[in-house]
Amino acid sequence: MRLLFIRFSAIGDIVLASPALRCAKQQIPGVEIHFLTKKSMKAVTEANPYVDHFHYFENDLTATIQELKAFSFDYIIDLHKNLRSLRIRKALGVPYLSYNKLSVEKFLLTKFGVNRMPERHISLRSVDTLSPLGVTYDGKGLDYFVPSGTSEPSFFPGGYVALVIGASYFTKKLPLDSLKVVCSQIPYPIVLVGGKEEKADGDELALLDPARIVNTCGTYSLHESALIVSKAREVISHDTGMLYIACAFDKNVIAIWGATSPALQVEPLMPSESSARVFQSIVPDLSCQPCSNFGTKTCPKGHFDCMKKQDLPEIIRKVEEMWDV
Repeated sequence: MRLLFIRFSAIGDIVLASPALRCAKQQIPGVEIHFLTKKSMKAVTEANPYVDHFHYFENDLTATIQELKAFSFDYIIDLHKNLRSLRIRKALGVPYLSYNKLSVEKFLLTKFGVNRMPERHISLRSVDTLSPLGVTYDGKGLDYFVPSGTSEPSFFPGGYVALVIGASYFTKKLPLDSLKVVCSQIPYPIVLVGGKEEKADGDELALLDPARIVNTCGTYSLHESALIVSKAREVISHDTGMLYIACAFDKNVIAIWGATSPALQVEPLMPSESSARVFQSIVPDLSCQPCSNFGTKTCPKGHFDCMKKQDLPEIIRKVEEMWDV
């Protein structure tokens, strides 16, 4: 059997879909797994041992479809479910399975505060897509694989907290002043993780205590940053791809929620036998949260209470509580 999985983006969503790839490969005898994603997402899956063949979409969907037509797929597993994946499904004309995106339920939750979301994590719904093929969730959590030979950054041999300061949208990030409070009051070494967009903020945070805080934002590749996270004693992160990479490495995690929310069924997912600790920092009783599936550039209400009212002392207390776990 030959399966084509489609998940174009983003980093976190691809990591959240990883159990479906693993469970299919391990549970369907002789299956050949193909995976289609954006070329810009190549690093997220390139070392995944459960994928036999990768396909990358950049700008020309017609060319991608022609490439895919060279293979005889038994099923398309559509884990993105958008117009592009629909076009591919129609062009290839083979049976398909698509996951329950719950678009109506998410709309009701984010726009009207009406929660009709089933209590079923997005990763488990991805595996549920494969149930007609006899595939079930194996309880092993998320996957992220780093290619062999990737240089491994090294910091603070006695241990450190990895603090992921970035996110794809403004409303998913703590304000810089709040991050300064967190950095100044955590009594342990801190390694700041993020992209080039966070470098300036990271430099400012590192100046608070250069001997104890290291800024790696914009310095290391995705794989190298993943290794930084993998070696941390604990990880503090907004709702971003590195949060789910931390889960894949079974780390103690503090997840900070702003515009999005665990109610969207995207909370940290650990293996069923994990001993890792998870704390979800969310401002209680905010009727406007979550306000978006993905985050927004500005707070729709103008007050940004979901981040400005975060209980920073409790976050720091949880850091101390998890340090020796």
